[in-house]
Amino acid sequence: MITSTGEARAGTAQPASVQLPGIVLGVGMGGFVDGILLHQLLRWHHMLSSTNHDHIGLKYYNPKTVSGLEMNTMWDGIFHAVCWIAVLTGLAILYSRVTHNRRAVWTSRVLWGWMFVGWGLFNLVEGLLDHQALGIHHVHGGPDQAWWDAGFLVLGGLLLIGGYLLQRSGQPFDPNAAARRTGSRPA
Repeated sequence: MITSTGEARAGTAQPASVQLPGIVLGVGMGGFVDGILLHQLLRWHHMLSSTNHDHIGLKYYNPKTVSGLEMNTMWDGIFHAVCWIAVLTGLAILYSRVTHNRRAVWTSRVLWGWMFVGWGLFNLVEGLLDHQALGIHHVHGGPDQAWWDAGFLVLGGLLLIGGYLLQRSGQPFDPNAAARRTGSRPA
């Protein structure tokens, strides 16, 4: 029987990729860095802190008033819940794909590279959507906010490119390789 190269490849078992779980983990972790560092520790912005100048007509919740801070804090909490769900989802996907030698995955450039790609994607999407398109908040509001927002986008691009290059420099990981070497089946 003659098969094409594509058909032959389709019949071979490919190792489960860490690309998707790495990206999802990176999105969640990038969101946590943003929320914890910029929203909570530095208090540069909250989820709705620029709605007095937004592009969609949301009610303004001044974060310098108690009621405004309560609303902004609630939306920061919703944001953190979404980040938490992303991290849990990424871990679940990773756990389902990696059955052996999990330590090698956590120390691999491939997983960490994809996580940086995910963090970069988070910055780019969040920066373009929330800072630019919706205008609901900015990295650091004020007269120089355009520079802060641009820096956030540049950081996102650098994380995406750096992560992609990092994962390419790593060894592809086959989570079932240990099982095949020992003759056992994956759990």
